[in-house]
Amino acid sequence: MSGDGTFLTDFATLSGFGATERGGVHREAASEADEAQWIWFGRWLADRGFTVRHDRVGNQFGLLERTPGARYLLVGSHLDSQPRGGRWDGAYGVLAAAHAVHRLGRETHALNLAVVNWFNEEGSRFTPSMFGSAVFTGGLDLAEALDTRDAAGVRVGDRLAAMGRTGTDAPALADVAAYAEIHVEQGRVLENAGTTIGLVEATWAARKYGLRVVGEQSHTGSTVMADRRDALLGAARLVVLARELSDELSAPEAPLHTSVSRMVVEPNSPVTVAREVSMNLDLRSPDEALLAHADAVLHERVPEIERSARVGVEIAGSHGWGVQPFSPAGVQLAREVADELGLSHRRIMTVAGHDSVNLNGHVPTVMLFVPSVDGISHNEGEHTTDADACAGLDLLTGVLRRLAAGGIAGS
Repeated sequence: MSGDGTFLTDFATLSGFGATERGGVHREAASEADEAQWIWFGRWLADRGFTVRHDRVGNQFGLLERTPGARYLLVGSHLDSQPRGGRWDGAYGVLAAAHAVHRLGRETHALNLAVVNWFNEEGSRFTPSMFGSAVFTGGLDLAEALDTRDAAGVRVGDRLAAMGRTGTDAPALADVAAYAEIHVEQGRVLENAGTTIGLVEATWAARKYGLRVVGEQSHTGSTVMADRRDALLGAARLVVLARELSDELSAPEAPLHTSVSRMVVEPNSPVTVAREVSMNLDLRSPDEALLAHADAVLHERVPEIERSARVGVEIAGSHGWGVQPFSPAGVQLAREVADELGLSHRRIMTVAGHDSVNLNGHVPTVMLFVPSVDGISHNEGEHTTDADACAGLDLLTGVLRRLAAGGIAGS
């Protein structure tokens, strides 16, 4: 389809914001690089006839209203990245959404069209992840979100105000009739199968925990080993436990993915035994029963770690979601468009969370994947081929055309 060259040129420009020397991007939410791309994208939208709006938590919208009074078909993803992350994750979905809607902009549909750049999807600077879409759908309180602070004490509300990234005249959930998102897979299923398009039929279930391991500060040299209450030792055993849960409980038909990330050690001195460690731990599986069992085993084994390491372990907070099917009608609609375009496709589940997970259940939602080379993600080596990226754009355009005409019942 014509215009793919323009899309790739625009994507190269977008990838320059926060670019790293190894081909990735470092563009955490509300950073200077994120602010620069936000300004660029707002101008891109305005130059093409979109009305640019922001809501109170910094979500950025580009509106094309051709049918006064009609609700919106909302489509997008996020432009923030992980630290030294990949340039495709999220950003591809936002720019593909903008180009697809621009292609349809001269047409009149039952629904109006809107592109969204969700604020802080990654959750690397401000937690939790999928932040802006959670506020939009009522899963996260606005006041709590605005008062969230990063590790340096920077408050979300203050930073958004300084950027001029807040408003009150953006669409609300009640104004949205349906939602669509296209994303790189972040896995190897499509590549291994030689398939161009993933039709996302459901998301894996996930449980995420904030853990606090409490010991006692002491001297690394002179403190007798038997007297030590080393919080880092307790944390290390939790890391091992997380991997053991996956090794012990996973099955081919019901895998369990486990991870520990973002560890903060206090006082983090070279000659001091750690008094406290804060860390994140998450469990994910397509089988909710297995996930519940893994959660139970985790809690059963924590007391032994407390005894053996002479520490206390607190679960400071947790959140998660269950297995969530996406609209079967949406999957079928996308399959029909892929067939019309001659694009190979398969049904697939998403392991990662996306903003679509928050929208799903509130409005009919379509989630689409294009392949990731070698399954690499959250890494500067993340890559999707130009051919697959352009095929996804063509597919998204066709899907949006049908959705905007009321292609899913209830939209």
